[in-house]
Amino acid sequence: MIRVERPHMWIAAFSVAAVLGVAIVDLRRTSPGPLTAVHGREPDLEGRSCSECHGGWTSTMTESCLECHAAIAEHIETGNGLHGVIGAEANKCASCHSEHHGPSFALVNRQSFARAGVEDPEAFEHERIGFAMDGKHLELTCTECHQFADTRVLEAGTFRYLGLDQDCSTCHEDVHEGRMSFGCAQCHGQHAFEELESAGHEEHLALTGGHGDLDCRACHAEGDPHGLESLGKLGAPPARTCLDCHQSPHAGSFIEGIARFYSVTDGASCGVCHEAEHLSFVEETIEVTAAQHALSGFPLGVPHDQVGCAECHGTELGEDFASRFPGRGKDECAACHVDPHEGQFDDPAYAAGCIACHDRHRFEPHAFGEEEHARTALPLEASHLELDCAACHVDPPEGRARRFADTDATCAACHEDAHQGLFERVSLETERAVAAANCGTCHVSTTFDDVDVASFEHGAWTGFPVDGAHAFGHCETCHERSEHPDDLGRRFGRVHELFGPFHGCETCHEDPHRGSFDEPSLPSQVAGREGCARCHTTASFRALAGDFDHEAWTGFSLYGRHAEVGCSSCHPALRRPDEEGRTWERARGQACGDCHVDPHAGQFDTFGLAPECERCHASSVAFSDLAFRHDRDSVFELGEAHETLDCGACHKPEALPGGGSMVRYKPLGTECADCHGVQESVLRKKRGKK
Repeated sequence: MIRVERPHMWIAAFSVAAVLGVAIVDLRRTSPGPLTAVHGREPDLEGRSCSECHGGWTSTMTESCLECHAAIAEHIETGNGLHGVIGAEANKCASCHSEHHGPSFALVNRQSFARAGVEDPEAFEHERIGFAMDGKHLELTCTECHQFADTRVLEAGTFRYLGLDQDCSTCHEDVHEGRMSFGCAQCHGQHAFEELESAGHEEHLALTGGHGDLDCRACHAEGDPHGLESLGKLGAPPARTCLDCHQSPHAGSFIEGIARFYSVTDGASCGVCHEAEHLSFVEETIEVTAAQHALSGFPLGVPHDQVGCAECHGTELGEDFASRFPGRGKDECAACHVDPHEGQFDDPAYAAGCIACHDRHRFEPHAFGEEEHARTALPLEASHLELDCAACHVDPPEGRARRFADTDATCAACHEDAHQGLFERVSLETERAVAAANCGTCHVSTTFDDVDVASFEHGAWTGFPVDGAHAFGHCETCHERSEHPDDLGRRFGRVHELFGPFHGCETCHEDPHRGSFDEPSLPSQVAGREGCARCHTTASFRALAGDFDHEAWTGFSLYGRHAEVGCSSCHPALRRPDEEGRTWERARGQACGDCHVDPHAGQFDTFGLAPECERCHASSVAFSDLAFRHDRDSVFELGEAHETLDCGACHKPEALPGGGSMVRYKPLGTECADCHGVQESVLRKKRGKK
């Protein structure tokens, strides 16, 4: 009989044996279900024991999965991709990718994403894997980047989501062809390539204020050491200062003074007053100290130390820098003060500027006296010394400056011109131009009435020579004297007051030609003469300045018999001038019938119009010289039998009802019977047939 001393040891041994037996049986048990399609197509997985995939004594199922899926193992190890960021869940492959559900089951499904913390795969936040999607990328579907995202069964060697990187050129063509040394994202955002960004630019220069809206190429032009293509390739480009990009409107002495005062370089001196955040260099917030202002060459002493900047540099002076900040010395008053003299003293001759006439600390009262006036073009002498300044420098029109610098010494400068500028206008292009501006040329200084009329050259001074018939008249004929002087002290009448504005001979004389010689087709000048002077002289209207071209002026050529007759044959003399002053009658007209009786008694009138005589009577020497051709100018062509006949054989005289006679030309019959009778006409026709 066997004695069992320790029964619990035997119970434990049997229990272990039973568990091992069950385990051995379980390891050799068949699969709980068919594999999915992607695993089922792998021949190496067929017939393998469960431990090959589910792990055995020395490995886990995750280690078995990662042994085949090396890319996932790398992500988990490096912390990349979705598997690299989901933490401990990455080591539980089966919790996301369940197997043994048959070929139709998708290993990657919404449950897989949900286990990884992604409720909606289509709204996957790519920031989790280090790719911040924005702009146009948010409009894309998954398959536009991940070609096999919706593929149920992947082909061998393909990946559903792996295999891509975040380099833009992976999906987009590099239009720069590799010239840029930086990545796309440093200049471009995800909304559009045209919208440029500048992430990190603030390390060099914050793109705010005036720099905020600039195009990149404005500062980084191609081919420049600072060009976009060069940045990052040749090391750090040379540092740039404001003056490298901006032209300073300040004087060089001011820039040097500021740089020296603040111990900076000339190029960096701009930053003393201007900041990069300013929208422009002219900012109302810029403050200039008295010490800085003194470096401009203008110390702010009395009384300027009490005024605000805008009083000297306000926008009413202009928007540009040169207008608002002209730069000036301490005695250049006009640089800040509105010039009340409207530039009269801008000439270099007045180099002393305002202080030549005004005190340095105040403008009124002025300090310009007799001694200073002696240096001008008009020293004050005799009666002028007794005058007040305003007597010569009169009160200006409202809004205008009193004139000083351009005041001249001529009489007209202070006295009204009784001739109203006539002599200056007429003499403008002659040697008398200077003399015309000086009343002393004709007048003496005692009185304006003392004039030597006999020596006055009327043609030279007025442009109207008094010659011919005009020389026998008196001045009052055209210049009617008035009993009382006008506002200018003048009693000598003006021509236009009597005759109206001057426009040639017609100012005083009626045009007997009624404007017929002023047609645009006729010459406006003849030998330099205009108006009536083209044909007439001032001696008499009957006297012509040259031969009269009748055809050119009237359109009626005088040749043949017309050239032999006198003018009075067509223009009979009048016993008395008519109301226009004309002494010759007007011609009756230019048609033949206007002067000659029609011997044809209207046979050749057409539609009520007078006949064109020249069609038959080509010669102006005699009406008997005919140019008539029967075959051309009539409806009856002369045959062989008629050509030898005299005109009178067919065209015979007829008595007119009122007396007299005419030769009948039309209408006449054109049939043989009209002239020869019926029987003779028949015989003639038979002869014609033979």
